[in-house]
Amino acid sequence: MSSISIPISAITDRFNLGRFTEGNRMPLAGRFSNLRPFGEFFDFKRLSKPNNFGEVQSRASYNLGYFSSNYAVVFVMLSIYSLLTNLLLLFVILLVAGGMWGIGRLGGRDLDIGPVHATTSQLYTTLLVVAVPLGIFASPISTVLWLIGASGTCILAHASFMDKPIENAFSEEAV
Repeated sequence: MSSISIPISAITDRFNLGRFTEGNRMPLAGRFSNLRPFGEFFDFKRLSKPNNFGEVQSRASYNLGYFSSNYAVVFVMLSIYSLLTNLLLLFVILLVAGGMWGIGRLGGRDLDIGPVHATTSQLYTTLLVVAVPLGIFASPISTVLWLIGASGTCILAHASFMDKPIENAFSEEAV
């Protein structure tokens, strides 16, 4: 059985997805290169109630760009928390990843353990039959929805209530 080989450029050129493949040598290093100090991120002296909705929009627009790496860290921390509180989902993810890695390590050969003979197709099917019911029972949709709500609430609340630095507030009024 021969494998089908589709060049990635056929997909990325067709759908204008070139930004996902070019120049992404170290995406995490680039993402966290402008991580702001936590003293600045948790500066409680700059927390204040905005006067109107226009100020909320202005603060959120500025802070979402300025603290974007810190907000990514908040999202990652909430993701880890959600997996640690939903151990069945963590187990299912590790089971699927480990199963795929283990089947891939066979290199297309059949698995022979004593009298048991299983082809690669049978192993993938078994993994699917075990992982899908466990995955449904682990409630990944509610975990993802909780993650969206919790991270959105934390990030938007911080971005809305954190005042801009004083030097940026005066430069905006001058324009």
